[in-house]
Amino acid sequence: MLIKTFGSAVYGIHATTITIEVNVDTGSRFFLVGLPDNAIKESQLRLMAAFKNTGFKMPGKKVVVNMAPADIRKEGSSYDLTIAIGILCASQQITCNELDRYIIMGELSLDGNIMPVKGALPIALQAKAEGFKGFILPTANAQEASIVDGIEIYGASHILDVVDHLSGDRPMTRVETDTQALFADIANNESLNFTDVKGQQNIKRALEIAAAGGHNVILIGPPGAGKTMLAKRLPTILPPLSLHEALETTKIHSVAGLTGLKSAIVNQRPFRSPHHTISDVALVGGGGNPQPGEISLAHNGVLFLDELPEFKRTVLEVMRQPLEERKVTISRAKMTVDYPASFMLIASMNPCPCGYFNHPERDCVCAPGVVQKYLSKISGPLLDRIDIHVEVTPVSFNELTHKSDGESSELVRERVMAARKIQYSRFANNDNVYCNAQMSSKMLRKVCDLSESCREILKTATDRLGLSARAYDRILKVSRTIADLENSKDIQPHHLAEAIQYRSLDKNGWG
Repeated sequence: MLIKTFGSAVYGIHATTITIEVNVDTGSRFFLVGLPDNAIKESQLRLMAAFKNTGFKMPGKKVVVNMAPADIRKEGSSYDLTIAIGILCASQQITCNELDRYIIMGELSLDGNIMPVKGALPIALQAKAEGFKGFILPTANAQEASIVDGIEIYGASHILDVVDHLSGDRPMTRVETDTQALFADIANNESLNFTDVKGQQNIKRALEIAAAGGHNVILIGPPGAGKTMLAKRLPTILPPLSLHEALETTKIHSVAGLTGLKSAIVNQRPFRSPHHTISDVALVGGGGNPQPGEISLAHNGVLFLDELPEFKRTVLEVMRQPLEERKVTISRAKMTVDYPASFMLIASMNPCPCGYFNHPERDCVCAPGVVQKYLSKISGPLLDRIDIHVEVTPVSFNELTHKSDGESSELVRERVMAARKIQYSRFANNDNVYCNAQMSSKMLRKVCDLSESCREILKTATDRLGLSARAYDRILKVSRTIADLENSKDIQPHHLAEAIQYRSLDKNGWG
């Protein structure tokens, strides 16, 4: 008897429906075809044990399981439940109603319990697009999938729950989630706030500009100046995620297996801080079955690289293209996968190996030329892609002991959101452009029209600092953001002058 069940395979952040054809006929042996990997091939032993421990049995006949389309590689153990239901129906041990209207996914343990899977949200979206009635999956993933409207989601903890539901004996309760209410329930992290930072008004100003325009930032200063403290508080002044951004971010985290019962939807901007020993594959993504890397997990959020010169040169250089294109393409022999990577990069570094170059009170003990050699670990092309360079100086004793608090993150966020609102209106007719940092060169010429006095200031800065064409564009983008923060229609000379100040590492002879 031939039975068809349906599962799904996730490639990148998109799912492809997989048809599981099970045929039970005269003969013997178990055949699994359709380019399965070792995890799927081992499912026969898991199924045999699960059947025995739940009152079923593996048919003593010839069982052929085909995973179509047969020319696509299938990976992972999440097809166990799909294959198991197909075998039980084909061997007439159970009777299933509307089997062809459900996507079924789940990994089986030996006692019949159903283990979590990855990529529940992309699978649910694809199932809805293809007109399936429902999606049966592990209970641990049900809330995540229930974000998708227009498809019935059922969470199962045991194979008997699925059998009873499909046979109509004991239907499972549909899992439903009020997505708007869940998304609106955003609790600000009260442990992190700009009021904790004493002094550093110029750095706070630079981070406010960065947040308002989505600009990349690098902080250069001695140990203990507050670089990491400031960087960790950057997400608290960024605008809240929109529902579209939240769903897009959740898809990436779902594929990576980072969502769970407590995080059905990512409702806060990600903050990723990988260690400097990370590999280039872990940073941008990859592997035999390409998985998202740190830059994709930071999509719509912040990627913080602490002690930037300590990262391997190859790791930093692979970020060049994603920083420009805001996506990363991972190519393999039989597939090409695109992952979104629209993140804000914030990096920090010491000015020299000892950390005290340009320190107002302590002397640098580095030998001549060591400072420049240390800075040269970061390539010019990468620095060109960082819009704002800021020198962080130590906080004085008086500032540390000052009792009054500075501005809170909430007040700064209000100004940032007002500037972003101007940018949303400006780029309303442009796809995939939401802030000033994402402008193309063509858009830049249209949006950043300079007066004669501004051109003279920029010409002088370009000649003195030896700016590249990309650095020229970055200055224009930052000055446009500063103007937006002041609700100014045109870029004024003082906007441009402040933007030029944020190019510390372009100064001739720095270090």
